[in-house]
Amino acid sequence: MDFDFSDDQLQLREAVARWVDKAYTFERRRSIVAAGGFSRQAWVELAELGLTGLAVPEDQGGLGMGPVEAMVVMEELGRGLVLEPLSQALICSRLLATLSPDSAWLPKMAQGQALVALAWQERGGRYRAEHCQTLAKDGRLNGTKSVVPVGNQADAFIVPARQDGRIALFLVESGAAGLSLHGYGTQDGGRAAEVQLQDTPAVLLAADGLAALQNALDLGAACACAEGVGAMERSLTITAEYMNQRRQFGVPIAHFQALRHRLADMKMQLELGRSMSYYAWLKLEAPAAERQQAIARAKVQLGQAMRFVGQQSIQLHGGIGVTDEYIISHYFKKLTQLEMSFGDTLHHLGEVSSRMQETAGVFA
Repeated sequence: MDFDFSDDQLQLREAVARWVDKAYTFERRRSIVAAGGFSRQAWVELAELGLTGLAVPEDQGGLGMGPVEAMVVMEELGRGLVLEPLSQALICSRLLATLSPDSAWLPKMAQGQALVALAWQERGGRYRAEHCQTLAKDGRLNGTKSVVPVGNQADAFIVPARQDGRIALFLVESGAAGLSLHGYGTQDGGRAAEVQLQDTPAVLLAADGLAALQNALDLGAACACAEGVGAMERSLTITAEYMNQRRQFGVPIAHFQALRHRLADMKMQLELGRSMSYYAWLKLEAPAAERQQAIARAKVQLGQAMRFVGQQSIQLHGGIGVTDEYIISHYFKKLTQLEMSFGDTLHHLGEVSSRMQETAGVFA
């Protein structure tokens, strides 16, 4: 089996990497954080690259690309600590393309004119898709959704709500009556919001949407894995450069064997995480049980790897590593947040455990 990337995929990676290096510098990122954690101009630039339409079908103005292309893009955005949540564009465009393929929102999303976010988390949910206390009746929603990415900047939301004993999916526009948004900054410098719905009118997308929601959350977890790979890779590079510059006892600290062993352990965790991220993305089109098992396994490995690489990066930098002025502290915060996105390590460890057979997958 050929695991090499195609020429088109490599060109896509290079195009995103060039934009990150030239247009999304650390200084620009810090200015975006200071301005609230989201830049509409940066979102438009992502659209000009075709990235907001990556998963939008071609007949709706998108690129109609597959999981591997999305993974390549998310790795590069993770490497550049890009705050704008492209994962939300991938998740919501995939949901709309599946549930409402003629939706007028899809061309707008592809062109960067609209940002749609998935508002699914609720207090006490602990990452469970089936936990939903928001209620739907007669096309109106009542409830609260928490930690919605760029919630007070989004143009619309896809909202799960319980209707007739099932979890249905609805589309809610940001200007709808009874909708209130409370925005705040997140640990990585980005933006999220609490979304409150009080008799808010909504458009039904799916009367029985739990399977589609779980599919979307698996895609979100895969995006977090890919971003983590990019962030870990850049963290490792920055740490190695610092160790070759920082001198102690007259020599660079990279000469000390114990510290070199730590760097080697970081590299090992990065490659373990990379291989499991590939595994997760390649399983996104598999049957639900197989896909969910793969995503849980990958998220456990990536969670452990991101925590290790982030912590070791700080340790090897010493005191300067935790300062806001130095970039490695921002990678540490990003890795910490990604570890808890779309299910933390303990949650997915439980998912892996619950799906184990008597042979634990070792024997046929």
